Amino acid sequence: MSALKAASARLWRTSPATYLALVVACALSLFPIYWMAVVATRSNDVINDVPPPLLPGGELAANVGRVFANEHAAFAYGLVNSVVVSSVVTVSVVFFSTLAGFAFAKLRFRGRNGLLLVIVGTMMVPVQLGLIPLYMLMVKIGWNGHLQAVIVPFLVSGFGVFMMRQYAAEAISDELVEAARVDGCSTFRIYWNVVLPVLRPAAAVLGLLTFMQTWNEFIWPYAVLDANTPTVQLSLSLLATAYYTDYAQVFAATALATLPLFAVFVLFGRQIIGGIMEGSIKS
Repeated sequence: MSALKAASARLWRTSPATYLALVVACALSLFPIYWMAVVATRSNDVINDVPPPLLPGGELAANVGRVFANEHAAFAYGLVNSVVVSSVVTVSVVFFSTLAGFAFAKLRFRGRNGLLLVIVGTMMVPVQLGLIPLYMLMVKIGWNGHLQAVIVPFLVSGFGVFMMRQYAAEAISDELVEAARVDGCSTFRIYWNVVLPVLRPAAAVLGLLTFMQTWNEFIWPYAVLDANTPTVQLSLSLLATAYYTDYAQVFAATALATLPLFAVFVLFGRQIIGGIMEGSIKS
């Protein structure tokens, strides 16, 4: 038995090669972000230099000013629209997914397994297959060109419901739910006061993934919105589709568009780590 433990310890022991591989992987992952920041602080006349500049310049303020002064792209308007769309979709997906996940995991009702199979089945259908009929529906009800066209169809996520159901089934005991019910709690109060705090780490992960996906979505907003109501991704595309592409301006706008993602990552990341640490202390 001791020999088996020694072999297992040697298997998981880190080596200099492991650290080297991790450093190389991190450098390759971070270099595109660093290059974006470098180009955002440079002028167009040095971007095509050989070798390219690898250190930041002093043109960031000028490039950012030209981004917000570009009336064709309406970057500030697109930034606000993306914040609104991503926030509303994220809050809705987290709320309905945790609520439905709790119901599928701990409540007993007729057709529960069949409904869960339907939800899982929706995850097997590629989103691209529904773009045309969904676009026809938006035109029919007059929502094309309005933000509700990119909000309402994504207020509920099949993946989110399935994820919360799996987490709730493992993290919440039946005795805890029954004890809350004996104390006189309604079903919604059990969800709000008992279930939701337990689901906080998984809900933070789901919120982070949902916000990032909605923020980076391009195909559907490009199909259903227009230049008068852009999201940040449409504004970036408008900056890059001119006859002459101002790469310094495009990269400065891209850097600005990534800042909300970093902020959300820091916010939800602290919630995830806090939930994990709380669970480890309890265990």
